[in-house]
Amino acid sequence: MKYAIALIIGFLTGIVIFVAGFYYNPFAGQATVSPLVLGEQELLDLSFSAVPGEAIVFSNDGESTIAPHPEKVPQLWEPAIRNTSVFITMLDNSRGQPAGIGVKFSSDSEDTRVLNSEALINSVWHVYLAGRGTIFVDQTENYWSYLKDIFLPARWSSGDNWRGSWHSVMTVGPGALGTARVTGVSGEFAGLNSEAVESLSARAYSAVEGPVAMNGALTISLPRATANQNEQEPEDRP
Repeated sequence: MKYAIALIIGFLTGIVIFVAGFYYNPFAGQATVSPLVLGEQELLDLSFSAVPGEAIVFSNDGESTIAPHPEKVPQLWEPAIRNTSVFITMLDNSRGQPAGIGVKFSSDSEDTRVLNSEALINSVWHVYLAGRGTIFVDQTENYWSYLKDIFLPARWSSGDNWRGSWHSVMTVGPGALGTARVTGVSGEFAGLNSEAVESLSARAYSAVEGPVAMNGALTISLPRATANQNEQEPEDRP
């Protein structure tokens, strides 16, 4: 009997060690500094609220923790798109002034590998900047750090919430340096081929409602000619 008990204890101890090593994997951290800031290119910084309830429109399958917004927006419950969310938001420039509108489509990635600390999302931004043109941003994001540092602690909390200070670069591809792929569509961005990264900063999260205090930033690399046009824009242009 004692050998069976010892075997069970050893087995349970192994599981605990595996789970602890998996959860606290020191090699699973995400970048907190954008790889674009290390270069010499000009950058276009766009910021937005990442709280779905503060978006113009947010929709998903209607069964997730985060509810669609506004209340009567159509839900994405059809089988082909039920793992997809749509997020439409105002984008501000580096001076905090409205610059345009961003439409983001996000879907669960089939390349997700939890054992490799990869909770991947494929997403596409359609960015419209008033008076300037439109840009497509195609990227893969890794939400592992978000799940480990925010989502799970909120679930485990007796108050069903998380509060703190968290920042991470979400973009991990498809670029070789972990950057998103940027394609200029119209206006002064027509023909543009460049890179971008998206990051999130959080201060509060509710296990019942989702993000409470969270901001996002989309940083796009621009050729100097395009960047110079931006610098010459009037201060009051949206």
